Amino acid sequence: MKNLFQIIALFFTVIASSQTIGLQSFATGFSSPVAIVNAGNSRLFVVQRAGLIRVLNANGTTNATPFLTLTSATIVSGGERGLLGLAFHPNYATNGFFYINYTRAGDGATVIARYSVSTTDPNVANASSEVILLTVAQPFTNHNGGSLVFGPDGFLYIGMGDGGSGGDPNALAQNTNSLLGKMLRINVNASTGYTIPANNPFAGAIPGADEIWAVGMRNPWKFSFDRNTGDLWIADVGQNVSEEINKASSSQAGLNYGWRCYEGNSTYNTSGCGAAATYKFPIVTYPLGSGLCSSTGGYSYTGSTYPNFQNKYFFADYCSNQIGWIPTAGGAITWTAAFTGNLATFGEDINGELYVAGLSNGIVYKMIDTSLETPDFQKNGLTLFPNPAKESIVIKNANMLHLDQINIYDLTGKLMLAHKVNNLDFITVPIQNLTSGLYFIVIVNKDGNNYRTKLIVN
Repeated sequence: MKNLFQIIALFFTVIASSQTIGLQSFATGFSSPVAIVNAGNSRLFVVQRAGLIRVLNANGTTNATPFLTLTSATIVSGGERGLLGLAFHPNYATNGFFYINYTRAGDGATVIARYSVSTTDPNVANASSEVILLTVAQPFTNHNGGSLVFGPDGFLYIGMGDGGSGGDPNALAQNTNSLLGKMLRINVNASTGYTIPANNPFAGAIPGADEIWAVGMRNPWKFSFDRNTGDLWIADVGQNVSEEINKASSSQAGLNYGWRCYEGNSTYNTSGCGAAATYKFPIVTYPLGSGLCSSTGGYSYTGSTYPNFQNKYFFADYCSNQIGWIPTAGGAITWTAAFTGNLATFGEDINGELYVAGLSNGIVYKMIDTSLETPDFQKNGLTLFPNPAKESIVIKNANMLHLDQINIYDLTGKLMLAHKVNNLDFITVPIQNLTSGLYFIVIVNKDGNNYRTKLIVN
């Protein structure tokens, strides 16, 4: 009993610390993944820069047949060009429409196109169903943006870079007659093409391009909407000084995010610019250098599996391979240690759980809170999932330890469940009779050694 209370005391010490962000390999074998998107069901769709969209199932398997294939006859890929974005219509379950952003072969223009899912197979698209909605000429090969996302208002938002080169040489981001360097917003529910939402800031007779929602972007590679609040989060890639994260209400039309007048909070080229008060400045910035080079926008966490992630916005830096987070209300950045793979995109599943993909290693990871595990558990090759859980848990025994029994204790030290182990690699333990709360798991091997971790039961 004394040893058990020592175990519980150790657990309470660990619980007192904050969450630790970990990346758990979920699926491998992708080629330059640049987007992870859900279609309102359990599947994830992984966009590969060279032209494939692949279906990733909830169990971590990937369908052999791609959902959609674009060839080099349609797109040019490499660097900041290629098949870059994917968005499913809010009514995808009934209309089967989805939208992509790609760089067109031949002239390098940005194309926004609509496709339809096959009427006979939900795991493949109708490859001949393309309808081109919008084409934007690109003067250079970089700063193409790439993301497109449906907002809480049902309209399609498109992130457009400033046209490329460096320093916005054509001053396009502040030019309201150009679609470059902007956030665009269109209504794709028209019978053909698209229409302009009436409250777009330059709609109708107001001078400026009708499609514009916000101006002053350099290269908004990734942006997202908070599913609970509707807030718009934009990571805009910087020039020489800083990377920036922007936050705005989804109802704030006509904001000017400052580029090229400002880079983050610093002046860049203020020739012809207005007063500082006319610009929307970032919620947070971080300096370039020391391995940091390019922000990969992510999500504010809206899932339920990891309570410690609530009220935080997560993003990454492509070169340092670190994940950063800030409180959604604003505050300083907290960085993780470096991971690997060049973290180029985040994804959100139907439950609000987060994923991230490495461009160079082709791995899709699930983002987890590793503070739910203790070091001796991890270093011995033991993994518990899901955690939190409701009906059952699975213990993965990667090192093939000779385990004997799994004991689950409540906070008072009372033994609530004892499960004899009869499988070496994957052990399923039913927990449906446990009430909601925090428990301690002690796994005993045949030599009497203990391996400990925590379990949250929903």
